[in-house]
Amino acid sequence: MTTYIAQFTAKHRLIQIEQNSIFTWRQESGEIDERLLIDKIKRESSLLFYRLVAGNHYPVPEDDVAITIWKTMPFKG
Repeated sequence: MTTYIAQFTAKHRLIQIEQNSIFTWRQESGEIDERLLIDKIKRESSLLFYRLVAGNHYPVPEDDVAITIWKTMPFKG
């Protein structure tokens, strides 16, 4: 298993705050499936971030969040 790191930006359709962050994950060595990575970032980071920002006053459906991955690389930290 190899640990990777990704730099990404998340944007919500209505909430005017961008999440600029990094994300680490482990996978078998090989090609990174960007679609799977985007789904993983949404589930494990961005949806939680926007739900924290919105509080209980506003639902945050998965389709309202768009992820842009800027860079990925193996992580030796």
